Amino acid sequence: MRKPSHLVSGDRIALVAPASPFDRDRFNQGAAEIERFGLVPVITDEIFARRGYVAGDARSRAAALTDAWRDPSIAAVMAARGGYGSAQVLPFLDPDIAREASKPFIGHSDLTALLVYLTTVCETVCFHGPMVLNLSRGEAGYDRDSLRRCLMTPAPVGELRADPVETLRAGETSGPLFGGTLTQLVASLGTPYAFAPPPGYVLLLDEVGERPYRIDRMVTQLRASGVLARAAAVVCSEFPDCDESKGEPTARAVLAELLEAFSGPVLFGFPTGHTTGPALTVPLGVQVRVVGSKQPCLVVTESAVA
Repeated sequence: MRKPSHLVSGDRIALVAPASPFDRDRFNQGAAEIERFGLVPVITDEIFARRGYVAGDARSRAAALTDAWRDPSIAAVMAARGGYGSAQVLPFLDPDIAREASKPFIGHSDLTALLVYLTTVCETVCFHGPMVLNLSRGEAGYDRDSLRRCLMTPAPVGELRADPVETLRAGETSGPLFGGTLTQLVASLGTPYAFAPPPGYVLLLDEVGERPYRIDRMVTQLRASGVLARAAAVVCSEFPDCDESKGEPTARAVLAELLEAFSGPVLFGFPTGHTTGPALTVPLGVQVRVVGSKQPCLVVTESAVA
């Protein structure tokens, strides 16, 4: 895996919109938070394009990403928001350009399509972390410490522990971390950009607003595709708004049942991506250790940046 260079205070970070359009005021608040973080947001007019439910046509969104990768003054790239549309830009990207640039890319949700592209097609480390609109909430929306350690410290992030993460299946194992939002992982299967992690990897699963039977369907598809069988551990996020309206069944209960026979440790409630509180940033494509015990945690044992 190629590792991007670590960021330093004053570095320029390009803000792009590969998916849906967004609220301008919240975007501006997020850009201001980037400045408080010590980085310089770089904004072009193209990011404010709107074409129905996406932020402009796919070629233009892909061109914005390519321009950011090619620009030597840009040190990193962050998505404005998720929603829908990231998969549309993939045919218009050049993996050689992304691979050669090897710049930190930060996002989650619909941006999982790009996270999968960068990690499995381009073999480049990237980051399951906040987007600009998450930053608009300040420290209520993202964990500043884990973002800083991931992007600005050329050393392993180390232990990431949070309450109320719980162990669904006990055990301890290590492997490279890959994954993202369940919907996008499943949607990639059967395409040239399919989620295809190596054997022995740690699977990160995130989701929001999907009913339990849909979660069942998607995890069942991961199992049928062979993707689940290659995993050594599974780390599930909080899955907010995924319980049935009457309370039962819950997303947790469905995942516990689906993964009951899984051979490795399984955690639930890890606060990354879609969360009810500050979201942790985790690097994808580097070695981690999953500890499924009475005090469950994820330990990043390899540096994500050079």
